[in-house]
Amino acid sequence: MHTALTELLGVEHPLVGFNRSPAVVAAVTNAGGYGVLAASMYTPAELDAQLHWIDQQVAGRPYGVDLLVPEKFAVSDPDDLVASLRAQIPAEHRAFVDALLDEYEVPVPATAAPEDETSDEIAAAINPAGAEALLDVAFSHPISMVANALGPPPADLVERAHAAGIVVASLVGARKHAERQLAAGVDILVAQGTEAGGHTGTVATTVLTPEVVAIAGDRPVLAAGGIATGDQMAAALALGAAGVWCGSVWLSSEEDITPRAVKEKFLAAGSSDTLRSRTITGKPARQLRSAWHDAWDRPGAPDPLPLPLQPMLVGGMWERVHAASAEGHPGATALDTYFIGQVVGGFSALRPAGDIAREMVSDCTRRLRALGELASS
Repeated sequence: MHTALTELLGVEHPLVGFNRSPAVVAAVTNAGGYGVLAASMYTPAELDAQLHWIDQQVAGRPYGVDLLVPEKFAVSDPDDLVASLRAQIPAEHRAFVDALLDEYEVPVPATAAPEDETSDEIAAAINPAGAEALLDVAFSHPISMVANALGPPPADLVERAHAAGIVVASLVGARKHAERQLAAGVDILVAQGTEAGGHTGTVATTVLTPEVVAIAGDRPVLAAGGIATGDQMAAALALGAAGVWCGSVWLSSEEDITPRAVKEKFLAAGSSDTLRSRTITGKPARQLRSAWHDAWDRPGAPDPLPLPLQPMLVGGMWERVHAASAEGHPGATALDTYFIGQVVGGFSALRPAGDIAREMVSDCTRRLRALGELASS
């Protein structure tokens, strides 16, 4: 398949695979698609190590990175960012999270530190200054695209990327967002419908994609949300997209680093078992419903904090929950969750990411040919 996306990125298939796991990124790229690493999940040092590994695995084939750079950021003391942010977290919220851990009897790891410094560093990086440190690392590797998932990218990010010959992509959840992204000079628009996992709006993919295509001009539009099969990929192309951006489907891959206990919950879930919630990142993000969300819905529960305060509040807690859940602790397993789209209802087994990518492309090709025969009959 040849589209505006495959020509721009120099790939064989118009399939973009977004994931925080370097092995998934490499597998998608090596299958002829385009892997994108969720860079904001790492500290600068961790990101450098992960990108070195990807470089070795893909042997010059193209891949990219994705960052979270919000337009608004809560900070009062730029000289001591982490301390300033932590000071803004109310005691009420700390007490709520601590009480929830006690209620579900989640054990404290023997190696637990008073504060989760790694989570602090990652959360603090979700701002223009922190993102710049990650960009410095990313631009030291042979990436060919950088994507921003939270609003228009800063002008200096676009200028820096273009000066280095790097394509800029941005995710949008509404036509008005796409208009702002086009004005910012992005090269690729990702029309992400509400079905998607992670940060998402309220407009469905089948409605949003043609709206964005209509105003994008010669810039490629990728459809995202509700796409995990070749048939769904073909539907996106039929809507005018130049390709697809897939994230949730890789959570059913063997290479994905999501804890096995959470993956088991994915395999047992239906498409209606997800919800959009601010309780992990501070912004609406689709994830698998669990006892965690039920607790925040109780009368008297505090409102989630804005980004990045909410992830700083709960970051260390999630490491504790994940660790206990992996050991089979029932309370931790009940709380455990992760970002996932409505396609979770189609998960039946864990498979290699490369196999998933190749099957999607093969099934998409077959569906497009069948549609072509239908049109000519």
